[in-house]
Amino acid sequence: MICEILSVGTELLLGDILNTNSQYLNRRLADLGISVYFNTTVGDNPQRLKKALEIAFSRSDMVIATGGLGPTKDDLTKEVSAEFFGKKLILHEESLNRIKEFFEKRGLPLTEGNIKQAYIIEGSKVIPNDWGTAPGIIYENNGKILILLPGPPREMIPMFETYVVPYLLTLSSETIQSKVLRVCGLGESFMEERIKDLIENQTNPTIAPYAKEGEAILRITAKAKSKEEAEKLIEEVEKEIRKRLGDFIYGEGDITLEEVVVKLLIEKGITIAVAESCTGGMISARIVNVPGVSKVFKEGIIAYSNESKVKRLNISEETLKKYGAVSKECALEMARNVAMISGADIGLSSTGIAGPEGGTSDKPVGLVYLGLYMNGVENYKELKLSGDRNRIRLYTTINALDFLRRHILNL
Repeated sequence: MICEILSVGTELLLGDILNTNSQYLNRRLADLGISVYFNTTVGDNPQRLKKALEIAFSRSDMVIATGGLGPTKDDLTKEVSAEFFGKKLILHEESLNRIKEFFEKRGLPLTEGNIKQAYIIEGSKVIPNDWGTAPGIIYENNGKILILLPGPPREMIPMFETYVVPYLLTLSSETIQSKVLRVCGLGESFMEERIKDLIENQTNPTIAPYAKEGEAILRITAKAKSKEEAEKLIEEVEKEIRKRLGDFIYGEGDITLEEVVVKLLIEKGITIAVAESCTGGMISARIVNVPGVSKVFKEGIIAYSNESKVKRLNISEETLKKYGAVSKECALEMARNVAMISGADIGLSSTGIAGPEGGTSDKPVGLVYLGLYMNGVENYKELKLSGDRNRIRLYTTINALDFLRRHILNL
């Protein structure tokens, strides 16, 4: 089955709103084994919207449209869709009662626009909206399927998961299962090279690589008559991938790198402190995102200037004079001293040139050093990064967390 995602809203075309709905739906439809060949964005214009539907259904079996189900006059997705299929809009009493109850609970007046939201395409199925007012719609016509969902992600996502996914699963006699492997420390192209033959010879399961900032993702998807059979197919392919990628794979599913790191720290009962210069607190912020981290995280020190490095971290002025703040020597001293100051088992540090100014021929923008002190043993990593200031800081943070993860694994 081929699906097209149709995003409706002039605000999307103007760039006022980031279209996260398409990203989400693309990912989830891939999980379900439904191919998406086209994503279309159209403004709140009835003629152009009708043309977009015409084009979409000429090349796809199903269209999922988000947006344009609101109470205002320019919310026309339902109206145009009904006209496209030559159908009437009829009042859905249950939806109207839900909308009335929604407003009564909040002490708000019910407007004509809100009542408009209770109308559905004749012959369609209603997708209840337990998170807002506008119901969604599933309409089937001569082998074509139209699914209408509200634009706000806080409504669209739970409606899709709760009501649309079960519907989509009924369209196939086979079950579809997916597993995501998360990879760090190995770029997408290098990762693909190691499993190139598996990707080229794939049938069932399929292997789809994706790039994400600072890491890569592998999605393994299998079709089978049962969940157990699909999972067994995935397991066989996963085993071979893990054999080739080793500890570059840091986790599965939606787990984050910092969650993996904190879990390892807690399991091994070891504490950590962080000293940051160029990252300005980003490493510590990622770590403290994880619930329960207070068991292992002692403190984070942002020592940005040389004066602060000397005063807060006791960095030797001789080290700064001889090697500079951006050096392996400074990074190692920062890591060691933050561990000593805090009483932590591990000290992790970052120091570098995030740019856009401050670089030299010897130490260009993007040069970063990570320092690690663990059980009396010191290690460092040199990074040569590219991009703007934010990208360099972000990639430094990701590299630091992965650097730490690998050393903890070897304890």
